[in-house]
Amino acid sequence: MSGENLGMLATEASDPRYADLDRMSVAALAQIMNEADATVPAAVRRSLPQIVPAIEAAAERMAQGGRLVYVGAGTPGRIGVLDASECPPTFSTPPELVFAIMAGGPGAIVTPVEGAEDDADGGAAAIDDAKIGPLDTVIGIASSGRTPFVVAAVRRARERGALSIGLSCNADTVLSATAEHGIEVEVGPEVLSGSTRLKSGTAQKLVLNMFSTIVMVRQGKAYGNLMVDVKATNHKLRERAIRMVQTITEVDRAEAETALIATGFDVKLASITLVRGEDTSSARARLARADGRLRAALEEN
Repeated sequence: MSGENLGMLATEASDPRYADLDRMSVAALAQIMNEADATVPAAVRRSLPQIVPAIEAAAERMAQGGRLVYVGAGTPGRIGVLDASECPPTFSTPPELVFAIMAGGPGAIVTPVEGAEDDADGGAAAIDDAKIGPLDTVIGIASSGRTPFVVAAVRRARERGALSIGLSCNADTVLSATAEHGIEVEVGPEVLSGSTRLKSGTAQKLVLNMFSTIVMVRQGKAYGNLMVDVKATNHKLRERAIRMVQTITEVDRAEAETALIATGFDVKLASITLVRGEDTSSARARLARADGRLRAALEEN
């Protein structure tokens, strides 16, 4: 795409409402940014007809053992890294189940790598290196919808049989045309022209929140709205685990804490031992029969 055509993208456009940005007070700047940010959830809502079937397809593949992989450059890549990195502590997933591929490699998360986003061959090679297969889901993230590294990665993922999804913030993008599922969240021009870490970045994070959370809920990683697979690695999370067990089993704090200590602070196992009156070994077997789904394990005869 030529420089002239790039300037025609909504994410690259200059909004005349913000033409005096450098003359505004801090209060005025904060207000207009807040007003601009408030439009993002509505833009995501308009894209739900594209988002929902993509999540359903991803959840189906993950249920068969597939992985969720984000691919991006610059801000979109960093947002993918952020979302992926939260899955192990939130859902006790192995790091290789949900991960991100960043143009320019891990070092580019902190220090930009010149030209990395334009490296189409690198994008395709990264997919090959990750051994992407038919059960995997690859989500390419690019505000413009034309980043060569990302488009090539999504194309290669689709060639290898993976579920391919393209997330962008413009209409009728190359990325959407390349992917099996195109998601276009049109947020319009940024307050600071071309700074797609703003509304575009917010939109991408909202959509990735949906993907990672919903696919994990569909895999049995929640009981009601409780994150029962959380890793209780600090005081705050141990306290949360105690409260969850109390809520699920209707016991007092002391009994919940005792059960958690006995099960290595595993909320699911502790809940089963209390509700079903079983030891840890039997509780673990019951949970395995229920494919890790706590509700099904508690209700099993």
